[in-house]
Amino acid sequence: MLVNEASFFSVENSGCNGQFNYQVDDVVNDFKGKKVWITGHRGMLGSAMVRSMADSGAYLLMTSRVELDLLDRDAVMDWLHANQPEFVFHIGAKVGGIFANATLPADFLFENLSIQSNVIDGAYRAGVRKLLFVASNCTYPTNASQPIAEDALLTGPLDGNIRAYAVSKIAGIEMCRAYRRQHGSDFVSIIPPNLYGPGDNYHPQHSHVVAGILRRAHEAKMAGVKELVVWGDGTPRRELLHVDDLANAMKFIMATDAEHDLYNVGCGHDMAISQIASIIAEVTGFTGAIEYDHSKPNGTMRKLLDNTRVSSLGWKPAISERDGLAGAYRDFLARHAAEAGTDASAGTAAGGH
Repeated sequence: MLVNEASFFSVENSGCNGQFNYQVDDVVNDFKGKKVWITGHRGMLGSAMVRSMADSGAYLLMTSRVELDLLDRDAVMDWLHANQPEFVFHIGAKVGGIFANATLPADFLFENLSIQSNVIDGAYRAGVRKLLFVASNCTYPTNASQPIAEDALLTGPLDGNIRAYAVSKIAGIEMCRAYRRQHGSDFVSIIPPNLYGPGDNYHPQHSHVVAGILRRAHEAKMAGVKELVVWGDGTPRRELLHVDDLANAMKFIMATDAEHDLYNVGCGHDMAISQIASIIAEVTGFTGAIEYDHSKPNGTMRKLLDNTRVSSLGWKPAISERDGLAGAYRDFLARHAAEAGTDASAGTAAGGH
């Protein structure tokens, strides 16, 4: 499906104010009139990538799973040769929570290796000018020094619960490196921190930390309960990045002459879970007490990325945690309040500035 996205994609409800704290002084790749393929365009990050490209003048190539199965090598090759994208944002992947990763490791390993091989090798054979591959911070060793620099990759043990997924993402990074080294392909990988924002998964059991606390805070407010219970003791620290900031960083890296083959893309600081919970309580309007369930695990205590490389290119995030979480709450209300048995207009996001 070839789409001129400029006519109907908007960032109006994203929580992003449309102003970014960077400029591309030496633009190498101009997207205007070019074909850009975004894999996984219906997911949280893929949707943000579509929003980010809305002012680029590019033609977006977007395919559903029905239209193109990324596991089918022949189909991917035929599609690439037929459509000839110049730029590829490779976001599509098989993803899931800790339980899914622990119980289906073969599926995660096989499907992600297959998808990555088909898209990356296909991009090379179809003459794609530049490809950007999205990896994960779970690719870094559990004992890596903080903040974690890109050179920490492959220097220690991985989290056993998500080892198969992590190995598949490491393979994607190494594949991009190999094609750069052997074929001179301009293939670059990025590693983001914990993402949040529009399109997040607010499932009661399967959401990540921000979405999970946000949903529980909303439900506690609507039910009139006096306590919001958060797992652990509140001391673990998380680096948060708004999904629209990541999408704009990806657009930035794609447009510039990136020296390195791997970039951490983070905000440069982290926050205690207790701080995150307090901001979420404020933006959702929950006024009760926040209690911590010490019988539940804390999880990883800290995983802060060293963003020196991407900062040296001139990029930095534009969306504060408070503004971003307020926007995330608006997104939750619009998409999930009815599911939770409430009226989407019942609450408003407080806190932004």
